[in-house]
Amino acid sequence: MKRTLKEIFSTSLYLLIVLALTFLVVTYVGQRTKVSGSSMEPTLSDGDNLIVDKISYRFSEPERFDIIVFPFRYAEKTYYIKRIIGLPGETVYIDDSGNIYIDGELLAESYGKEPITDPGRAYEPITLGENEYFVMGDNRNNSSDSRDPAVGNIYRNEFIGKAWMRIWPLNQVEMIQHQ
Repeated sequence: MKRTLKEIFSTSLYLLIVLALTFLVVTYVGQRTKVSGSSMEPTLSDGDNLIVDKISYRFSEPERFDIIVFPFRYAEKTYYIKRIIGLPGETVYIDDSGNIYIDGELLAESYGKEPITDPGRAYEPITLGENEYFVMGDNRNNSSDSRDPAVGNIYRNEFIGKAWMRIWPLNQVEMIQHQ
């Protein structure tokens, strides 16, 4: 009887520790998320499973071209995965030819799947405030991002984390390249 109680207590304590550690990891370190849609193609595809790094931005600032995860403001349990294009204090503008300008300088980047056909709200220069970021999907003509007023500029405190690793499909497991 005494031995059975000891085993029950030992197993319960073990399970409690495992659950507590799992909670801490998911809350503060990383979590799995699934890509829905094609807005980040060709970098990420519909159905890809990622691990999101939730700890890096506690020690360093987000950088241009980082791929971040953040909640959509108007739908519960809906998260967007986008690439940072504009940083706090910068002015973002997209011309009629689909060129992206940061503070009047043409942005040298090769992440866009194709030329932008709709600059959205960036058809006029957008100056980002303190802690505001301008984000876009790599599939520029099939992405709801900062060009859309429903998404708009993303505040730093809205970031869930940084896409860190693709874990599914198995034949495409890799670290996510940001720069």
